[in-house]
Amino acid sequence: MRPARCQNPSIPLRMKMTKDRLLWWGTVMLAVATLGGCGYTTKRPFPESVGTVYVDMFQSKEFRREIEMRLTEAVRKRIDMDTDYRNAPRNRADSVLTGEVKEFRVTAFADDFRTGLPREKVGQLIVSFRWKDIRTGRILAENPNLIQSASYVPSLGETEFDGLSKAIDDIAERIVESMETTW
Repeated sequence: MRPARCQNPSIPLRMKMTKDRLLWWGTVMLAVATLGGCGYTTKRPFPESVGTVYVDMFQSKEFRREIEMRLTEAVRKRIDMDTDYRNAPRNRADSVLTGEVKEFRVTAFADDFRTGLPREKVGQLIVSFRWKDIRTGRILAENPNLIQSASYVPSLGETEFDGLSKAIDDIAERIVESMETTW
């Protein structure tokens, strides 16, 4: 039996792709693309030697009440949400995170030309923290001056409390991000 001839004589028979060949080449290309990666993963790069963290109550030099408690709670929640670590009591933790609220300052940023009152204010929260492996005494992460800004608009009913809440949430996220391993 003779092989079937191509309908279009301008296309040689050996170049005609059948559905089976297309499927086979597609599978090969997909396998090469999948297996040929560089080891990418969606898992965040946290140290595997640490499993539990105790977040000590942040200290405060700031006269505003409860900033240190709110920041400590925000960091604990971020650790639960964004990491593989577990919060643990100090006597069972592998590591401890300590810190201090140094200052929260507010600056008027754009005055209303008619009233002279600020249209927007910016609050800056300044903290320091240290993450230490209790078992080895090694410092895992540290920042003596971490600064986070957050703006709020008083004319829209936003208060200093709103600006401080945003700054606390953002700085808690940055603290937890700094707990990732460096490449």
